Amino acid sequence: MTSKEASLHDAIAEFVADGDVVALEGFTHLIPFAAGHEIIRQRKRDLTLVRMTPDIIADQLVGAGCVSKLIFAFMGNSSVGSLYAVRRAIEAGSVSPIDIEEYSHYGLLARYQAGASGIPFMPIRSYAGSALTDINPNIKKITSPFDDESEIYVVPPLNPDVAIIHAQRADRSGNIQSWGILGPQQEVAFAARKTIAIVEEIVDDDVIRSDPNRTIIPGFVVDAVVESKYGAHPSFAQGYYDRDNDFYRSWSAISRDPEKLRQWIQEWIFDTEGHAGYLNKLGEGYFEPLIPVPHMSTPVNYGSVR
Repeated sequence: MTSKEASLHDAIAEFVADGDVVALEGFTHLIPFAAGHEIIRQRKRDLTLVRMTPDIIADQLVGAGCVSKLIFAFMGNSSVGSLYAVRRAIEAGSVSPIDIEEYSHYGLLARYQAGASGIPFMPIRSYAGSALTDINPNIKKITSPFDDESEIYVVPPLNPDVAIIHAQRADRSGNIQSWGILGPQQEVAFAARKTIAIVEEIVDDDVIRSDPNRTIIPGFVVDAVVESKYGAHPSFAQGYYDRDNDFYRSWSAISRDPEKLRQWIQEWIFDTEGHAGYLNKLGEGYFEPLIPVPHMSTPVNYGSVR
């Protein structure tokens, strides 16, 4: 296979267009913050943002005026606060009014699974008794074709225009390896029309082939692979660096005040001009070494947050 290696700027410029349905996935860790920041820098507009757990990156994208609709499950600042830019957009229509389409975690995963499988819907039993069925017309009830009396809820397929994921490593052909909490990374990559994979490091083919059980996404469904060290900060990448809990705790005070949020986006996204500038602004020594993990096939421990 030919190399799919690209810069973060070029990957976002080529594959993310105004009006696209863009899925940014990563569950608890491996959240593609660097990619989200680049979307903001390039001033993409009218995006439908799909994310199983919209958190700070969703707040930043909404606050920057990039998003017109959210398709999501749980929403919040990782149990330590609210997403005030999203709240303002929903409640008062300020900054950038947005529509919302809500599912349970498995409901949204089932949409990805249907999209990846090329089937017209996915049945899901857990919506029985849920009020989500009253507010989301995409959750429908059908009668089983095998039993005229059995009814079950179904959700439609979801095929994002672009899926953006973060992972630990890949080769230049886009074979993606990840471990830890995987979330919907694999499903969304297969469901999307285009997939951008951001990784902590691009390694030789032999490294990927030596540890095949870690390969969760094959290169043939990946359109661009981007090396972006610390690209999931302030979330974490298992085996590479820890979660920046201080940042998560500080976000509510920033997000609550529209002017502080505007200033943060200007200072930390636009003025840095790229992810390298963002890391330079964090400063040398921001990430402290982690304890080596002996079962890794290559040394990958960049560090924790000081």
